[in-house]
Amino acid sequence: MDERVRHLLGAVAGLAALVPLCSLTEAAARALRTGNAAFAPAPAGLGYLAAVAVLVTLLTAWPAAALACGVPLAATGTLFALDLDAAMGLAGTLPGAEIGEPPGTLAGVTGLYALLGVLLLLSPLRRALRRPS
Repeated sequence: MDERVRHLLGAVAGLAALVPLCSLTEAAARALRTGNAAFAPAPAGLGYLAAVAVLVTLLTAWPAAALACGVPLAATGTLFALDLDAAMGLAGTLPGAEIGEPPGTLAGVTGLYALLGVLLLLSPLRRALRRPS
């Protein structure tokens, strides 16, 4: 397969993985918050985080997919870290936004988006550094 086609397919796969990754991350944050508020275990949160870990691991195996998914996640995490009001306003415009808590808010505020984005962005770099010259 041509290298350009492979990179393009990787970018498409990374962008396609963005929606389920964000949904799973948000579900994990909500489950963990619910467990924390009830002072009870949160096995659903652990399950969602395990699914996130599997998806991130799969994406890191394909550098183009990792970059295509990591850039928007890192940008979203950075926006939440630097300008919470703007991030909340933007999240409030997404489909399925609720008045009290727009989608992505918990994952953004807790830094999960930033962490996942940075991990995905660093994975191709780590691979490049391990490659013998």
